[in-house]
Amino acid sequence: MFGRLFGAKTPILESLPEVRGKYIENAKLAKHTWFGVGGPAEVLFLPEDADDLKAFMMRKPEGIPVTVIGGGSNLLIRDGGIPGVVVKLDTPAFKQITFNGTEVTVGAGLKNSDLKKALVDNGVGGLEFICSVPGRIGGLLRTNAGCFGRTVSDVFVKAHILNDWGNVYETTAEDFNFSYRSSLFPDDWIVLDATFKGEKAAPEEIKKIMDEHSEYRRSHQPINQKTAGSTFKNPDGLQAWKLIKEAGCAGMKVGGAEVSPMHCNFLINRGKATAADIEELGEAIIEKVKAKTAITLEWEVRRMGVKK
Repeated sequence: MFGRLFGAKTPILESLPEVRGKYIENAKLAKHTWFGVGGPAEVLFLPEDADDLKAFMMRKPEGIPVTVIGGGSNLLIRDGGIPGVVVKLDTPAFKQITFNGTEVTVGAGLKNSDLKKALVDNGVGGLEFICSVPGRIGGLLRTNAGCFGRTVSDVFVKAHILNDWGNVYETTAEDFNFSYRSSLFPDDWIVLDATFKGEKAAPEEIKKIMDEHSEYRRSHQPINQKTAGSTFKNPDGLQAWKLIKEAGCAGMKVGGAEVSPMHCNFLINRGKATAADIEELGEAIIEKVKAKTAITLEWEVRRMGVKK
């Protein structure tokens, strides 16, 4: 089925295989990111299920780039948009949750926060921090996401991934070589699901921990604004927000982008920022911190697409 919601048919769309899901031309990606900025996808593909995605990957023409996005919580899409096909796993088939004792297997398209009720209902603890990480399950592995003293690598068991040729593999932690906020995640891999190891816990204790995590974020981070979470990784043994503040970057602005007054490691879109504003502000912070400390901050936010 061809769902043409934006613009007329383009040559790239005519070259793509028939699918059961939906193709959307010139799809506005800004609404798919927490920053609320960015240009369009040449074609956005919403596969119906894993078999639909596998068939697409096997039959797509060579030379057409494929980019996967999740919930857009840790993503900056540039104003020129993304050429080729952008894949988003957004149907119920990619949001399933199954339990095997204290192990839980979760579809890559599920919002992390939507795992809360299932964990409480099944009395599985130790995974509360995942529910507090913005975004979706599939995005956790690439960045080895974490918070409140735990990371995905601490609880990861295995994942099923699909590669650029349409082959499905079961992977383990050794395949990812996890490190702080990163992994050796190949660009042509698409996570289909991930399995995590929890521990038996009382539902009321699980809920208490989740509530404490939520309250901490509400009181320390600008969660109700257009932001992508922590902008820069913490250098070894240091805190990025402190380096940013001590370099005099608090309150810095570029166009509609601004350093959050609540947390210096969060950049926010005041409503009319462009992706260029946000990226320019981030690069200016890197330069100021480097000039003062000789430390080069590294982006935690994933940047992609073409500059306008």
